[in-house]
Amino acid sequence: MLNSKIQLTNEHVEFYRENGFVQIDNILSPEELAELRQYMDETMNNQGARGLQTDQAGGAYYKVLNQRVNTWRDHGGMARFVLGERFADMGKQLTGFEGIRLFHDHALLKMPGDSKVTPWHQDRPYWPIKDTDPMVAFSIWIALDDVDENNGCMMFVPKSQKIRNLKGVDLVTPEDIFSQEGARDADRNTAVICRMKAGSCTFHDGMTFHFAHANNSEKPRRALAIIFLKDGTIYNGTGHVCTDGLGWEAGDKIQGGLMPKLA
Repeated sequence: MLNSKIQLTNEHVEFYRENGFVQIDNILSPEELAELRQYMDETMNNQGARGLQTDQAGGAYYKVLNQRVNTWRDHGGMARFVLGERFADMGKQLTGFEGIRLFHDHALLKMPGDSKVTPWHQDRPYWPIKDTDPMVAFSIWIALDDVDENNGCMMFVPKSQKIRNLKGVDLVTPEDIFSQEGARDADRNTAVICRMKAGSCTFHDGMTFHFAHANNSEKPRRALAIIFLKDGTIYNGTGHVCTDGLGWEAGDKIQGGLMPKLA
């Protein structure tokens, strides 16, 4: 059951806290994996629903990622996975936070054909979160297909979560994050390739440098990413698709029914 917890090892926790990411295998049963694949297929391109499709076929961003944000708001099956206790509790073990809150989810498909890499970037600069405590946001990335360098697996630079004050990278017109002032001590040659079987995952801090290969296979590469926040995280007032229209002001806590506490 998705509310069943997974007890992580001390090695998992220590590796995550030192390096800013960790790979954890086999977090879904074969039956759960089949369900999640079906629900994601049903959710993508769901016109008129509450989730957001960020681009359409032929668009520049689509060639990097065919993405849908907040699938849990479209589909009860997706909500079972996104809002279930298992993933948030794993994040709670890794971070040591007293409470974990949902920020949003992404269905992430790298399409076959004219696929592009997802360039090296940090997630945190895109999120409307106050900078007083950088270590408040992190993601789980769940592989729905086996992934390697041929179809879009992830890479992470160990210890790069300690690098602050960088600007967001344009994922469509890539910039070299390693050339930014403050990032030159990061060494892309230390990057770890996370090849995974379907049903496995990575967690990474919002500041950790990461990259995804292009998809050179003949099928979409499917993944579900869920972004979690430390309970009590503060909104910084900047625009974001998941917070626009909620009536929040800078300094407000991120909370409420659309960003519920999960663990």
